[in-house]
Parts: sequence; structure tokens; C-alpha cells
Amino acid sequence: MIKFGTDGVRGVIADDFTYDLVWKIACAVCRYVKAGASGQPTLLVGYDTRFSSDRFAQVCAMAASAYGIPVKVSGTFVPTPSISFATVDLETEGAIMLTASHNPPRYNGIKFKGPYGGSASTEITEAIERELNAPVEDPRRPDVFFADVLAGGRVELFDPVPAYLDKVISLVDSSVFPAPDIKVMFDPMYGAGQGLLVEALGRLGMDCGQIHGEPNPMFPGLLPEPIGDNLDDLREAVTSGGYQVGIAVDGDADRVTAIDATGRFISSHMVFALLLRHLVEVRGWTGNVVKTVSTTTMIDRLCARYGLRLHVVPVGFKYICDYMLTEDILIGGEESGGTGIKNHIPERDGILVGLLLVEIMATHGKTLGVLIDELMEDLGQRFVFLRRDIELTSAHKESLLARLPDLRPERIGGLKVTDLETIDGLKFHREDGSWVMLRVSGTEAVVRVYAEATGEKEVEDLVAEGVRLINSVTV
Repeated sequence: MIKFGTDGVRGVIADDFTYDLVWKIACAVCRYVKAGASGQPTLLVGYDTRFSSDRFAQVCAMAASAYGIPVKVSGTFVPTPSISFATVDLETEGAIMLTASHNPPRYNGIKFKGPYGGSASTEITEAIERELNAPVEDPRRPDVFFADVLAGGRVELFDPVPAYLDKVISLVDSSVFPAPDIKVMFDPMYGAGQGLLVEALGRLGMDCGQIHGEPNPMFPGLLPEPIGDNLDDLREAVTSGGYQVGIAVDGDADRVTAIDATGRFISSHMVFALLLRHLVEVRGWTGNVVKTVSTTTMIDRLCARYGLRLHVVPVGFKYICDYMLTEDILIGGEESGGTGIKNHIPERDGILVGLLLVEIMATHGKTLGVLIDELMEDLGQRFVFLRRDIELTSAHKESLLARLPDLRPERIGGLKVTDLETIDGLKFHREDGSWVMLRVSGTEAVVRVYAEATGEKEVEDLVAEGVRLINSVTV
């Protein structure tokens, strides 16, 4: 049985992620698309900078051709949000994206984007899974050159980036650009977003530096996930070069965080909170809010202040996307750095959020670090978040999946547990307002411990308590 995780299928290249697997998944997607189309369906295919992503994309295009579906394939690596936007811009039945996002270089993956330009809904992924596991014989994978497939006419190359950049630039407040006092450094982490923030800011009249701006599937010296431990090079570039901000996106450029002028890490939680305040107080936008269960309590406080309804959902942007498709949603965000906003596609977009962070700085004439300190002071509390990923054996992962839901401690770290959320994993709220969450990953042999408290030592101690709880569940 092949199952989609929170965002498609991922695996180790040439181990459990192979050409045969990609062919099988692509064929299932094609059957799903054909079954639901009223006329001639069309598909898009994009890919990132990972090993064999371009070849995997070609396999997907060949599958579409075998099913008689016209398909457009990006001529080079592109960020996920550009492919998502193109599904709407070109009015296709969906898009296949080859990427493993933030995972280590040995991984690759495949996502499906719906015709609305966002993560495939649970309904769509379940339909694709049924096709995957149905007793249907797939067409034989052709042993031909891709150039011959292109010559056949059903497959063509295209570039989704120009129209995508036009869209994201239209969403920022151009009146505050250029901001001559703000020097920006961009870190695409060797991924598919390279050059795009540089180009977008250039069109707004601003210069932008860049590191790790060449494709390298080994992601040397870092992992393509914009968390604090992976941003030492960006931190050095910002502080030594006199930059006011460093913007980092993950391997497929749909997640974003930042480094402040002082070298301070501006986490996804801080980004989400600053965006929410800016969109309400400065831009005057309205709508409800969605966050994943592992995200900061700052969002709850701001929603209460503004009288906005807050939806809390499991980890995975597809759950946020579901609300963005059915309600008036101002902003939706997750702990891992993915944020989507109103008046755009229901999708995470690292380039757009990066531009908005520069807009926020230009509007107030202050750095992100100063702005987040002011926000926390206004909310009457510091919020310090920490996440720790613990690698597991397969046996320990299965044991945790089976037994973790039964953990019900009355006290954690000497403080009473006042509430328990079971939306996704276990999230224990303590009497002082702090919380710790335990969740087994849906895509990796990893259990994640999330915690939020009022100080660095407090949150480190709370994560340690979470690790002890995990270790209490033996294989």
C-alpha cells in the first residue's frame, strides 16, 4: 500500500524512491485527473534542484503522454509556489511537483497540487491512493529519449516564473519601496528559489545579496530547512556585511524564516505573528486565521485582540488549504515555516513572505528583532519556541505510533497539565501557559518535540521533559 503523507510521497533516492515508483504514482495521478475531467485535461510538472529531479519530472511527463494528457514541464528547476500559481494562471487540472522540500539530500519526493493552486486535499490524495492501490496494470514505461517525447507534441516546456513573480510583486505595498536604508541578504539554500528574491526586489528598486545561489543537490554544509541551526552562513553574511536582514527559504522555496541584523534567528512563529499584525493593523485586511497545532500561542493572543476566528488544524499545509478554499481566510501558517495569505493562491510562498518581511521593515523603519520584541512586550509575555527532532528505528517509530496516544501525565516538570490537545500527536498545556508537544513524523523516521515557554532555559528544560516522555515508551 502506497500512502500520501502530509504532503505527498517521499523516500530515499534509488532505495524506496525510484523511477518505477514515480511512474506508478504519475500513472495513478493521470487516471485520477482523467476520471474527474469533463473535457480534455491538462497537467503541469515542475521540479527542484535535487538529484534526478529533472529525470523524475520527465518520467511524469511521459506518463501523462501515455494517457493522452497534454502536459507542460518546467524547462529548469522552479519553486513549488510558482508551479502552484501556474495551475490557476493556466487553468490546468493540477500539477505534479518533484521535490523533497527540506529533507536531507538523499531524499526526493512527489507532490500533487490541485487546480486551485494549493496542496491536494485529503479527498484528492485519498482518490489518488485508491488509483495507486487498485488492481490496474499501468502502461509500460517507454524506453525513449525525452527529446523524442517532446517532438511528439503532447509534452512541451514552459516557464512559470515570470507570471508568478508578477503576481507576488503585485501583492506588496510598492509605495514603501525602494527602502534605501535596508540591505537584504538572501539564502535559497542551494534550492529552487535561487535568484527570485533578488529579481523581485530588483524590480522594486532594491539591491539584494545572495549566498548558496547555485544548484547543488548535496546542499553542502547545510540541510535545506531554514531553521536556526542551518543558518550559520547566512548569519555570518548578515552580521559581517552590515545587512539589516537575511531571508532564507527551503529547498523548494515555500517556507521562510529570517536572520535579524544582530544575527538573531527570526523563527517561523515570529514571522507568522509579524505578518498577522501587519496585515490587520497596516494593510487593513480582514478574515479568519488558521494555524497548525504546533504553532505559537502568540497567534491565539493576536486573534483574540482583533476579534478574528482562529482554526487549529493538524500538521500539514493541506489542512490550512482546506479552510482557505472554503472560508475568508486572512492568513494561515505552520511551525515549519510555511505561510499563505489572502488574495493569492492557497499555498505556502517563501518568496512572497520574504518580500512582505522587507515591506514590514520599510513601513516601520525598524529591524525584525526590534519589531518582535515590541510585539511581545505589547502582548505582556516573552514567547520562546524550541523544536528537537529525534531519529528513530523503525521498531521504535511503530511502538510510539501505537503507545504514545496513551500517555497521560498529570504533571510535567513539576507543573500541572491543564489541557491536552490530540489534534495531531499530543500537546500538553501547563498551568503557567507553557506547552510541550510530541508528534511522530508522517514522512520520516523521526519524532518531534515542540515546546514554548517564557525563556531559553525554561523551554530547553521543557523539551528535555518531552524527550523523557518519549523515552518512557519503550520498544
